[in-house]
Amino acid sequence: MDKMNYIHRDLEALIEKYLHVKEIIAVVGIRQCGKTTLLKYIANELKKGGKQVNFISFDDVGIMRMFEDDIISFQKLHVVPYEYVFIDEIQYSRESGKKLKYLYGHTDTKILISGSSSAELSVESLKFLAGRVFIFTLFPFSFREFLKARSVGLVSLYDEGNYGTALIDEMNVYLKEFLLYGGFPRVVMSKDNEEKQLVLRNIFSTYILREIREIFQISNEYKLVKLIKGLSLQVGGMINYQELCHISETNIPELKRYLDILQKTFILSLIRPYYSNRRTELVKIPKIYFIDHGFRNSCLENFSESLTITGVLNEQYVFSECIKNELSVKYWRSKSRAEVDFMIEKNGPIPVEVKTQLYEQKISLSYHSFIEKYNPVKAYMFSQTYEGHVQKGKMVIYFFPLCKVNKLWR
Repeated sequence: MDKMNYIHRDLEALIEKYLHVKEIIAVVGIRQCGKTTLLKYIANELKKGGKQVNFISFDDVGIMRMFEDDIISFQKLHVVPYEYVFIDEIQYSRESGKKLKYLYGHTDTKILISGSSSAELSVESLKFLAGRVFIFTLFPFSFREFLKARSVGLVSLYDEGNYGTALIDEMNVYLKEFLLYGGFPRVVMSKDNEEKQLVLRNIFSTYILREIREIFQISNEYKLVKLIKGLSLQVGGMINYQELCHISETNIPELKRYLDILQKTFILSLIRPYYSNRRTELVKIPKIYFIDHGFRNSCLENFSESLTITGVLNEQYVFSECIKNELSVKYWRSKSRAEVDFMIEKNGPIPVEVKTQLYEQKISLSYHSFIEKYNPVKAYMFSQTYEGHVQKGKMVIYFFPLCKVNKLWR
């Protein structure tokens, strides 16, 4: 790992907090989001501190076979001599949960693992690892981490959030690039837009080749490819199952299985509606968002700068930033078609609307309808540049530029 090019991840501090407890640490996330780089950095820091560390990967088939077929020899050779053992690409082992449970119970070595799919750390593995594992999700770069890579000096200002028009304009230059190409580390560090697009295409191809064929053993991946491309056109909208079945040549059960795979491999997320009354509010149909907007744009084969002023891509960005910062996100829509883009559950419901442009403190009828119904203590509206606030009774509506989306969790 080239230390000079390493970008510190926000997840580091949380992982380091649990380096000295017994539980296994599992870092999961989409392929090429930086899991290996993060764990290698932590391993190197432990080595510099005088710790005995072993870093192995199940890309090495021989090591993985020993783990699966002779766990006692694996323990003696790769675990017992060390204080910390890192196992990368754990998803390639079909019995990881059972084997890790054995190691957990028969050694004092701290175990850290990583995997590009949550599938092997869900039903089968967790029945063995219940109470023995802390699972952390690493996403592609957030906008804050993107700024670390591109302009370190802006990060402290971004954290403060108290900057004016000139700096908002400068932030928006970086935000435009982030909206188009997303946050995969290798993409962010690419030297030009042509290289960024090539890397994104390779990420997509590798995902299909290794994640879908090897892990989920799907031979007719062309259906999944068609589905992903179809979903890239439905971002921000409620899923149209019939249309997606037609596009991907699947039936409903097959479609739902593929959607489950796409969620477990961190390609996209389905958000559910918020409701208090089942009779007046829709409660079943989810909305679709991709985790990384660059990946989505690559599926569309469209990196036009005109995308950055569309409401869909701006919504995609706000959703992704919320997920990366562990906010619970839903949307609201009534049977009378009143709708609010997002509803954040944080000490009560907080409505969030995303607009392309705002020039005044103006709210939609749908937004007003939600406020009247739920009486939130505060509400947010995001657009390209407008900033301000308005008091409505005991509630405050905050208007912020998109580059200040961190106001939602700070």
